[in-house]
Amino acid sequence: MDTTHIFIDDENPAHRELSIYRTGEINLVRLTDTEYATYGTLSLSAHDHTALFHFDIVESLNRLPFISETGHGLDSWDEAFLHHGNIEGMLAILEICRNAVDPEKEENALLGWHDTPVAAAYWRRIDAKSFLRFLSELNAFAENALKERYDLEFIL
Repeated sequence: MDTTHIFIDDENPAHRELSIYRTGEINLVRLTDTEYATYGTLSLSAHDHTALFHFDIVESLNRLPFISETGHGLDSWDEAFLHHGNIEGMLAILEICRNAVDPEKEENALLGWHDTPVAAAYWRRIDAKSFLRFLSELNAFAENALKERYDLEFIL
């Protein structure tokens, strides 16, 4: 059986409706607040969301003690919190991960597949240079959180 390879196009509204099309955000919060409030947000595009998983950054960050309702730590389809006391550890992990990404290599990430009604595999092209720019933004965002003693809320 031949499988159709479909590369996700962020400009295609039909692709943005697929369940595998995931975006996210990281918020500055204070776990000690009595009511939920955010103090800043870093948005994750669908490209950067995929790359965080493709380059095993989410898995690497899970060495840190994330707080999540499901107890699974940092994961897709869940929100997880990282106490500001663990942000230095996050920054160290991001540095290692950033150095492992080859800026000259284009990568393809498999997002999902189905066999019926027609066999199809959904892929995303990862632009490493673009993702490295995002990692720099994430690093600056986390450094600010550390400096201002904000906790981080990841909504992936």
